[in-house]
Formats: sequence, structure tokens, C-alpha cells
Amino acid sequence: MTDGNLALTAHLLRRAGFGAGREELEQYAAMGYEEVVEALVHPERQPEDDLDILDRYYEGEGVPSAAAKWIYRMVNTRRPLQEKIALFWHHVFATGWAKSEHGPASFSQIDTFRRVGMSDVRTILIELSRDPAMIFWLDNNENHKTEINENYGRELLELFSMGVGNYTEDDIKNAARAFTGWTFSQPIPLYPFGHYPTRFVYREDDHDDSEKQFLGERGRFNGEDIVEIVARQPATARFISRHLYNFFVADEPQVSAWEQLPPRDPEAVESLMEAYFDSDGDMRAILRALFNSDFFKTSQSKKVKSPTELVAGTIKLVGTHRFPRPGMIDYAGAVTLMGQALFDPPTVEGWHTGKEWIDGGTLNERVNFAVNEVSDAAKPGVRLIIDRLESQGEPIAPERFVERCLDLAGPVSVNDETRTGLVRYAESGGPLKFASEAQPGDGESRVVRMIQLIVASRDYQFA
Repeated sequence: MTDGNLALTAHLLRRAGFGAGREELEQYAAMGYEEVVEALVHPERQPEDDLDILDRYYEGEGVPSAAAKWIYRMVNTRRPLQEKIALFWHHVFATGWAKSEHGPASFSQIDTFRRVGMSDVRTILIELSRDPAMIFWLDNNENHKTEINENYGRELLELFSMGVGNYTEDDIKNAARAFTGWTFSQPIPLYPFGHYPTRFVYREDDHDDSEKQFLGERGRFNGEDIVEIVARQPATARFISRHLYNFFVADEPQVSAWEQLPPRDPEAVESLMEAYFDSDGDMRAILRALFNSDFFKTSQSKKVKSPTELVAGTIKLVGTHRFPRPGMIDYAGAVTLMGQALFDPPTVEGWHTGKEWIDGGTLNERVNFAVNEVSDAAKPGVRLIIDRLESQGEPIAPERFVERCLDLAGPVSVNDETRTGLVRYAESGGPLKFASEAQPGDGESRVVRMIQLIVASRDYQFA
């Protein structure tokens, strides 16, 4: 029987990070659940990632190299929630590299999400509005006081803060006017000199400083004023809370349906909204309330793993790539094949999540990837499972064999049908025996096969 605290900690680390190897999980579990939550929401207590070593081993300025570095950080960071919240905002504030083809701006945006992703909503939205990748993505560099471009003003309200139905077309126009003059410096051309950064520029002479009316308030608003008003709105608290529920707790319908469909758990969203207003929109406080809630603790198997979660979590399970080595770019390619091209979400709406991660093609990719990763008994995480089973020193009955593998590989929670299938396989070989001087045994190969069956199961697709 899996220890309850261990299973709950594993659940937390899958959602607030990318899972944990067995020894790492046991170290976290020894801290106690609430202490683990505090450690996660305070990433600054842990040392920063060694970026120099990444740059030396993973050369290249393109998206594949950057995605490989990010996956490496997800797997190895001592600040897992910092990487997870960056992925969260990358989904909510979807910005695609394909339009600008300017890597430095796209990669710098993720650094911004790491830096401010657990600050307050005002700070996050202001930093987003100053981000060159976002400015170019939604054409705010073409938003002038003599010729308004509404793209950023519209998406700020529709997809980044309040949601459809909570503002008027006039609010969009006046938000756009407030963001005139917010642009970026033109970087040196990509060729032949390589990649050069850009930066935010505010052009006062191009800003519409006239009076505006926005969400019932009147003034000579600038972009900061618009964000200040937006952050106070109940609609913003509700929209951000529902995104947090969808990303960390349980799959919701796609964002485009939120105007028509109520939240899956209205009381949970209300509690997150309460934390939002109690903390003045502080993300650290909201996340603390979320992770300590009963609705989070009981939400196992209610969320399909994203491709990134599946790949990073499986790497952590097998315990490889603890140091830069060839092959990490292949993992970035695997994530893309499963439908999630990091740095290049398909639209401003981000990726469609939940069951839409899975179709006939992507399911094959997901299962084959996981099965192949655990197929080598020499990989540290697989070896640990084998060694712990072998250390019992006596044959292990089939049902116990299944329970121990499910525990050591996750713990992984499976339904009755999956469990019955796993037990049937275990029974076909009788008690698990390892080879010794006194007797032959095929225990090692049977453990590897059992782990393969577990990661090939329907249940492994859920976080």
C-alpha cells in the first residue's frame, strides 16, 4: 500500500513541477506537505540554475536548442514551480516565434515569466505589455496616436485578463489608445551578424494623452492605468482563477467556451478569487491557497498531461540527463510531435488542452516515447526500482509485484481495469524471482516489462 503522504507529495510535484525521481520524492515527502508547498512558492530560497553550463553544452540560437535547454531546466531545476509557472504564462499569454522569427525576444519572454510569474497580476500584465515579443506578436508597434491598432488592447481584455463579455468595444478602443507609444527598439538584422536583443521603448510623442473612458472610469490613461483598472475587476480574478484551475487542478473546456459554460468546480474558482482579492492579486498567495486546498489534493487523474509534462516527467522517472549530454534536442522534437511546440503556440489562444492533447497519432507518440524511455534497465530510475524489489531477498507474489511497481514508478494511481491487466501479466510469470547463485531468475526483465506496461496505460496519461 502506497504511503498517503508520499502519494500526495508526488501529486503536488507533478502539478507544481514536472514530477520527481523516487529519491527526490522521498526527500520532499520527509519535509511534510505544507513545507513542500512553501518551498515551491519560494523558489528564491534555492540556488539559480547553472546557465553557463547549458550554453556551453547546448550551443545554437534557434528554437530547437532553446526548447532543449528549457526541458533540461524543467528536469533538473531546484526551482520546479518557477519553470512550471513560466509554462503556465506561456500558455495564457501565447506568443509565437513563427511570426517574428526573432529568437532573443521569444526566449527573453520566458525569462520574464520566470522573473515575475509569481509576483502580482499588475506587475505581470505591465511586464507583458512591455515585452518586445508580445508587442510584435500583437502589433502594438503599429499602434500610433494618429492610427490606432486595437490588436493588443483587444487580446489584453479578451484572452489575457477578463474574458469575453466583460467589456465593450469602446473599452477596447480606449485601451488601445492608452498603449500608443509602447513599442521596441529595432534589433540589428539577423544576418550576417547573428542574434541581437531588442528592448522596450516608450515614445511619448506617439502616445495619445487625451482623456479616455475605460470600464466606467475616466482619465488621461496610459498603459499602466489600464492594467491597474483591469487588475481590480472581479472578471479578471475569475478569469485568472479559472486558468489556474485548468492548468494545475483539472481540465476545463477550452477558453473560447468559457462565456457559455460555467466552471467545472465553481466553488473552487470562487475560493481562488477570494485568495486573489485577499492578497491584492499576489500569485504566490493564490498558488499557496490552491495547493493547500482539498479540491487540489483530491484532483489526481483529472488532468491530461501536456506533452511537456509527459516528456519531462518521464525523464525524471528514469533519472537520465542529470548533466548536459547529446539527445536533449530530440526531446524537444518529441514534445513538438505530440502537439506542443515550445516557443510557438499555434494561436493567441494558446494550446487546446485536456483531451484535445490526445488523438490517434499523438497517443501513439506519447505511449511509444514513455515505453522506450523505461526500456533500459541500466537507467538510474529503472535500476532503483529493480534494486529495491530485489533487496527484499525473497520471491514477490504477483499482486505485491504490481503494487510495488506502481508505487515506485510514481506512485501511479490506476483504475481497476488497468490493475487487473497488470496483475494478469504478473501472474503469468508466477512470483517475481531474481537470479542468484542458487537459482536462475528473470526478475530484472519482468520489472522492466511491468514498468513499460504501466507507462503504456491510460492512467499514465493523466497527471
